[in-house]
Amino acid sequence: MLPLVAGLAACDDFSKDAAPNQTGELCWILDREAFTKSDVELPDTNDFLLTIRDSQGAILYDGPYGESPTSLSVTPGSYSVSVISATFSSPAFNRPQYGDEEVVVVQSGESVTVKLQCTLLNAGIRLRTSADFLTTYPDGVLYVKQGSVRIMYGYMETRILYVKPGDVSVILYQNGKDQTLLTRKLESRDILTLRISAPGNTSGGSSIQVAVDTTKNWLSDSFIIGDGDSGQEGPSDAYSVAALSGHIGEKAVWVYGYIVGGDLTAAGKSVKTSDITKNTHLALADRASVTAKASCCAVELPSGPVRDALNLVDHPGLIGTRVWVKGNVTERYFGTIGLKGTNEYLQK
Repeated sequence: MLPLVAGLAACDDFSKDAAPNQTGELCWILDREAFTKSDVELPDTNDFLLTIRDSQGAILYDGPYGESPTSLSVTPGSYSVSVISATFSSPAFNRPQYGDEEVVVVQSGESVTVKLQCTLLNAGIRLRTSADFLTTYPDGVLYVKQGSVRIMYGYMETRILYVKPGDVSVILYQNGKDQTLLTRKLESRDILTLRISAPGNTSGGSSIQVAVDTTKNWLSDSFIIGDGDSGQEGPSDAYSVAALSGHIGEKAVWVYGYIVGGDLTAAGKSVKTSDITKNTHLALADRASVTAKASCCAVELPSGPVRDALNLVDHPGLIGTRVWVKGNVTERYFGTIGLKGTNEYLQK
């Protein structure tokens, strides 16, 4: 919720019987400017549902925003003003729910304006299915499930399926059986795009890659069914570097990525990619081409087998190679997110 904007404002008098100086004026406006920054479909704001209640819960107005008066003459007290774009109870396509609610105190003789700045209240998911998935699972059907409700998501579907904030699962149904591919917890305003592929080997494990844009709350995952190379791949529950911001404080977790450099103590916004002088740490990223320190995870290399195998002083040729490392996620290490206490590693 965005902060309340309240102040003196001129309002029309809708209560001609009220005695002077024994009432206040309550006005409201819906800030439409906030919607211009949205990347999803928007409803008509005149159809938003506006509800105004007093401190006892009595309803003073309940109806479309476009049909509401511009003000109400009220007795001194506190009032809640809420608005939603539509009711929402279960997963549905093309059903974003925007809303805001503010509580304000109106004094005798005072005129207060409430500015409602709506944000997305629910979350959304959309699936992108690759051609190899269709080849591997020609009879498979994908469903999105939340609670007891499941919605079929067709291979050619492009719309966002909106869900309540909370856990949502993607299920593959074939041969009379359900297989839960993954479950994600979504927050308000999260829009998850999930790309599902199956390279052909359906007996292996699975790999999940997550990249999060925390500014817009747009999430992107890739789910690979059967991503196994006879032990050559790392643990299926390993986190990508981009996903680590959601797992601060977790211990003994696997992280995978590409070794892109080291010497993170050096000044500047980029990691050092050659002539490394420190064997105590390295920089890990989701792509081999990344050099921006802010996009990397700083991985501690404690004295012992992990340092002996991965340090870039002795092994400069490791830059650009993929690796899995196990340790504890910390919020800041050499100015970026970090993995400390690294005690295991795997190399592709």
